[in-house]
Amino acid sequence: MMWDEKIECMSLEDMKELQLKRLQDVVKTAFDEVPYYHKRYTEEGIFPEDIQTLEDIEKLPFTTKTDLRASYPFGLFAVPQKEIIEIHTSSGTTGKPTVSGYTKEDLDTWGEIIARGFTMMGIDENDIIQNTHGYGLFTGGFGVHYGGQKIGATVVPISTGQTLRQIELMKDFKSTMLIFTPSYGLHIAEELKEQNIKPSDLNLKAIGFGSESWTEEMRQQIENKFNTPAYNIYGLTEVMGPGVAMECSEQNGLHLNEDHFYPEIIDPNTMKQLPENTSGELVLTTLTRVGMPLIRFRTRDITKIHHETCGCGRTLVKMDKITGRSDDMLKIKGVSVFPSQIEKALLSVDGVEPHYQIILTRPGVLDQIEVKVEASPNLVFDNVKELVGTRDKIAQAIHDEIGLRVNVNLVEPKTIDRVDSGKAVRVIDKRNE
Repeated sequence: MMWDEKIECMSLEDMKELQLKRLQDVVKTAFDEVPYYHKRYTEEGIFPEDIQTLEDIEKLPFTTKTDLRASYPFGLFAVPQKEIIEIHTSSGTTGKPTVSGYTKEDLDTWGEIIARGFTMMGIDENDIIQNTHGYGLFTGGFGVHYGGQKIGATVVPISTGQTLRQIELMKDFKSTMLIFTPSYGLHIAEELKEQNIKPSDLNLKAIGFGSESWTEEMRQQIENKFNTPAYNIYGLTEVMGPGVAMECSEQNGLHLNEDHFYPEIIDPNTMKQLPENTSGELVLTTLTRVGMPLIRFRTRDITKIHHETCGCGRTLVKMDKITGRSDDMLKIKGVSVFPSQIEKALLSVDGVEPHYQIILTRPGVLDQIEVKVEASPNLVFDNVKELVGTRDKIAQAIHDEIGLRVNVNLVEPKTIDRVDSGKAVRVIDKRNE
């Protein structure tokens, strides 16, 4: 089952032809209508007519979050204010938030790309989608909402939190799809277990999750706890929101909607393009965005892309799950470490729950790493030998993964703060305090 078979199964040659036409159009629009791009391109001696091939995109400078913040709030809009009918922003935790403006056409596109993804997951007009993503300025809730409506499904816009109410509605409404962040999904699973509600008591047939980093081990835990497939959803506020890429039934990478978002992989150090199947930083150019086109936006997300005919029959470029970020990489004792590496290691050990925090300190001149992780309820705390054995296994698994020694602190179940709204805080860096 496909939502738009013509696009989703388009040949590579035809896709590149479509991309080039749209790239030329968006560069001209940005140059003509967005003062930031007009000034930047003029200063660098680059003009729309210089884009004759897809390879010419490398002539264009990158756009970064810093550029978006410098243009706050509406400096990157390409249309008059009256044509922007919706605004979303990033969290703004590191300064001014980045603003994303949408025209009616943009919202239609947003719903369209989510509809493609939901169809990949087997969702249609007969389904009931319970959306626990936050509404408001966060893009997650609305993107899912528009896509669900586009395919004709029933959307339950409950948003994040009210966990007991979530469970009640899942049962009463017989929700068939659940949307959540991985950490909040695990929190729901905990409450289901406490209430002695089994997965077979629910009607779920699919889970859509994203907005946080996760490991394959965490996905397996989610699927086991809910007894249903969990599909990855990727997006970012600046470019559109969720739906830039989504996973199909094969669950071995995400189909990136390359007719709307032109992808590049670059080396974050040299800024040069990398070949397919090479890991690097994802750079995206919006090809159809009307209200706020972005050209060569550095996502900071680390992945790789490759063209192939998927087992589901689609030819849209595949993107691997995000393995980390070029800007949230932790430099510890001279070693580059991604939090996802630590998560992968600790979840490979029996006797722990998928709730943890990485705490970095520098009491003297050397970095110290503490990994606080919850023990499973069946791990007896008065059995010192068992606790020490589990703790040592975790420490060894992390050492094997990142090559550094860490201090593992096993804590009792439910002592690490749960997320009832927003995203889980996985890293606490106290080194500069």
